[in-house]
Amino acid sequence: MGLELPLDNDWGPARRHTDHEAHRPFGVPDLTGHTRLAQLADRLGFAALWLRDVPLYDPVRFGDAGTVFETFTHLGHLAATTEQAVLATGAIVLPLREPLLVAKAAATVDALSGGRMLLGLASGDRPVEYPLFARDFAARGAAFREGVEKVRAAWRSGPLELPAAGLDGERHLEVLPKPAHPAGIPIAVAGGAQQTPEWIAAHADASLNYPRDLGALRLRIRQWRELAGDKPYLTPMVLTLQDDPGAPAHPIRLGLSTGRKALIDRLEAMAALGVAHVSFNLRPNDRPVDELLHELAEEVLPHFAAAPRDAG
Repeated sequence: MGLELPLDNDWGPARRHTDHEAHRPFGVPDLTGHTRLAQLADRLGFAALWLRDVPLYDPVRFGDAGTVFETFTHLGHLAATTEQAVLATGAIVLPLREPLLVAKAAATVDALSGGRMLLGLASGDRPVEYPLFARDFAARGAAFREGVEKVRAAWRSGPLELPAAGLDGERHLEVLPKPAHPAGIPIAVAGGAQQTPEWIAAHADASLNYPRDLGALRLRIRQWRELAGDKPYLTPMVLTLQDDPGAPAHPIRLGLSTGRKALIDRLEAMAALGVAHVSFNLRPNDRPVDELLHELAEEVLPHFAAAPRDAG
């Protein structure tokens, strides 16, 4: 189990009221304690820290600034201030970025963190951003495929070869550093990314998908297994953790409001279906983040012992 940053409760009812009274914008988290909370999560044994890629804050249409900090800069900071957690993106909007620079940035984080990088990639869902970056929103699917090919090529040992761009190995160009493991950094494709399920199964190392009810999740994982074999299926979950451990679970947008006992039951059911990893978004809570992290780590994580992390 992991955590989606920022570790703040700015979506909680009390905080939203306070922000409204103070004329502070919705969706912009308080980052004053972000390093301390990330280090606490790392010490408590959460498996991964996830960062979203939100290039532009859009208060009218989306109302959420994500983790505010530039993604790879933030990952570099986390590489220096944490020790065990996987550092993951959920997800980099690849068509808005230069793929070779994405490959270099991700490999840099991987090297600085001792092989802890996981690169989640997406095609993006905010049309307003594309013309601002001189990109074509309608062509983002093709740009995504080409971008993944370039990222993979940049990580291979030896001279860079990109035949579609007219580059062969005779120039002896390389993107450095290389990832810690010869196989490269694991890539998780978020959602459909404008691709067919068959393409994702062939080109991704994992699937990263929004939460679903158990019936829909069963069908989704069955399809993934048929196409991708034992490649991991990952999912985020917006979580409101109630004070009462016995509070029943009920759905909220993209997740659950629940006490920890019903949460454990739901996670066990998800694991039985084949979910390999769940990342919690704690922003809708009113309870202090420290308190939530301790309850999850002490009462929930022990039910789901993770295998030791392999840098490969």
